[in-house]
Amino acid sequence: MTTTVVPGTRRSSERLLLAGALAGPVFFASSITQMLAREGFDITRHPLSQLANGGSGWLQVLTFVLAGLGVLALAVGARRTLLEGVGRRVLPIFIGVFGAGLVASGLFTMDPENGFPVGTPEGPVAQMSWHSIAHSAAAATAFTALAAAAVVLAVRHARGRRARPAVLSAATALVLLLPVSPELMSIQVAVNGLVAFTWTTVVALSLRDTA
Repeated sequence: MTTTVVPGTRRSSERLLLAGALAGPVFFASSITQMLAREGFDITRHPLSQLANGGSGWLQVLTFVLAGLGVLALAVGARRTLLEGVGRRVLPIFIGVFGAGLVASGLFTMDPENGFPVGTPEGPVAQMSWHSIAHSAAAATAFTALAAAAVVLAVRHARGRRARPAVLSAATALVLLLPVSPELMSIQVAVNGLVAFTWTTVVALSLRDTA
């Protein structure tokens, strides 16, 4: 992708983009470690967000917040780096909304349900709490915004006749916009997160290489 960086901001932009590249690996390294260590957690029944409940739930809250801050750094880095071309203004905004949504998803936790943490009754909660509703709304907004960012970047690459990255960004948007299956919700959300963070890491590294 064609970029131009003002010399005085190059070093700080590279650091911001590096933080953005690390957001996904940090999120999944932490989440997978907790998933394996927490008694009673089952990825086929419990979304990763439920790790924010229980005595060590603060760790998943921190994981969401740090990942969100990393993505916000990517948004600022992209704004400084993309000074021309299609989507240079809206792409950082959509990425920033994704980052802010991650922070909000961490601060507003899901309700305990389906037997997790241990001692929680089986089955869904009878009535969602306000913070669980806020969590769901923040997550939905975040993933929709990132899908929009992927569409913008797909168009940008297509205009530049870069077929492979255009197709990959378009595929990312398609995956993120697929309806969520109630039966496979926890697994699908985890896959969506993996796709989303892979995309942000690739974008961050690509921008850093051309900064």
